[in-house]
Amino acid sequence: MTEPLNQTGTTIRTDRVVIVGAGLAALYAALTLAPDPVVMISPDVLGEGASSAWAQGGVAAAMGDPDSPESHTDDTLSAGAGTVDAAVAAQVTREARDHILTLTRLGTPFDRDDQGGYVLSREAAHSYARVVRVKGDQAGAEIMKALIAVVRETPSIQVLEGVMASDLHVKEGKVTGVWIETSDPLDRARPILLQGAATLLAGGGSGGLYKITTNPPRIRGQVIGMAARAGAVIADAEFVQFHPTAIDMGEDPAPLATEALRGEGAVLRNNTGQRFMPEVHPDAELAPRDVVARAIYAQTQAGNRPVLDTRDALGAEILNHFPSVAEACARAGIDPVQDTIPVAAAAHYHMGGISTDLKGRATLAGLWVCGEASSTGLHGANRLASNGLLEALVYGRICAKGIAATLEEAQDTAEVTPHFQPGGVAPDPEAVEALRQTMTDHVGVVRDGKGLKTALRKIAQLEAQQDTCPAFLNMSATATLIAAAALLREESRGAHCRLDFPAANGDRGKRSFLTWADALDLRARIVSDPS
Repeated sequence: MTEPLNQTGTTIRTDRVVIVGAGLAALYAALTLAPDPVVMISPDVLGEGASSAWAQGGVAAAMGDPDSPESHTDDTLSAGAGTVDAAVAAQVTREARDHILTLTRLGTPFDRDDQGGYVLSREAAHSYARVVRVKGDQAGAEIMKALIAVVRETPSIQVLEGVMASDLHVKEGKVTGVWIETSDPLDRARPILLQGAATLLAGGGSGGLYKITTNPPRIRGQVIGMAARAGAVIADAEFVQFHPTAIDMGEDPAPLATEALRGEGAVLRNNTGQRFMPEVHPDAELAPRDVVARAIYAQTQAGNRPVLDTRDALGAEILNHFPSVAEACARAGIDPVQDTIPVAAAAHYHMGGISTDLKGRATLAGLWVCGEASSTGLHGANRLASNGLLEALVYGRICAKGIAATLEEAQDTAEVTPHFQPGGVAPDPEAVEALRQTMTDHVGVVRDGKGLKTALRKIAQLEAQQDTCPAFLNMSATATLIAAAALLREESRGAHCRLDFPAANGDRGKRSFLTWADALDLRARIVSDPS
């Protein structure tokens, strides 16, 4: 259990449900809870800074014959490399179609054909075309836009913008509140304890802990680390998915060249023009993401700068069908109609996170978790493409219904009005960049024991320099958990590749479960051992 390092003792009590985060899972949960009163904690202006808005592919759902939820389940199990919770996969895929219909009713303009049917795309490791898209590559942004419009019109939902959570308040093993502070690094306030009717964490993953990432700048594992420091069990922390085709154009974060491009026939080549994926996997460019990411990484390490070639498959259609990709290419002076697109593997999605049960409950009483900060068991060692937004929807609703069942009938709907005082502590930007470089260098696409131990030592050093900053401690906690879990898993499975343990320990794997205390103990032993 942790308390903020610079607390003032100021407390706000409210009957509203406190939702930490403002992405798809948070918005959907808030709307599901209506008319029960909610206050959402959003570090940025609503709609900005959330990974959901950057998702290009779409939402995976079996929308009709010959596809089925059972086939979707099988593909999820296969992609997850032996560590998917089968009950979770069956539950999520069974509910998928209903969530597409709900989003449609809420105003999401999914792509439709002339007969009104949903346009479906096939992505890697899917047996059928089952990814429902919006304007080609703008699913996340358009779904968020539709939900935000409804949220803005819902009287029961209050949004605190420019505010972030820094710690959980735990009393007698139960989460009783969230410490909040302003998110502006130049005007960080002292934290205030916000105690609501219930607490839901929906604050994103950890991709920004890596130097090369497709995630928004603020998504750096803070919510996972905050829960871990409070005592929650973290599951599958070692499984970080690297997207194979981030556009390698020097931007931070790196723009994404959606997998749907490969679903439409785009191919990967190196700088000599050689198409290299057919020699790597029978499914070539549509192999599971971990396979493609390692192949891209190997080409990069060999100096054969990899590229995505959309010219024959799409030609000028890329400009209209994939406008986000076309816009990013234009910024880099690339004409994808005539030119190939340089790509690199980038940290994209964290399969691990705060361990939850089938009802979205964490191991700490009074705490629910949904979205990328959670680890439900759906993704296993390697997330099936476009299952991320689907999981956010399914568990956003599950958590909301579970929370609603605990609420009192009479509720005070007064809005929360925090009065922040100056004096908070923001992370040192140089320390954050050093942490990101450490993760990329030693806990990236491929790993080994020596590098993971080096990472744990460097993380400990950086943490010691920032030990009065809760935001950095949350980042370093998640980084420590990823590296520690990766060191403990002495095999290669899914997105976790160990050069010193290249084989998997059997077809069926075991999920990992780790507490912050366990990770700290392992790190301390490594720091004290120079070997």
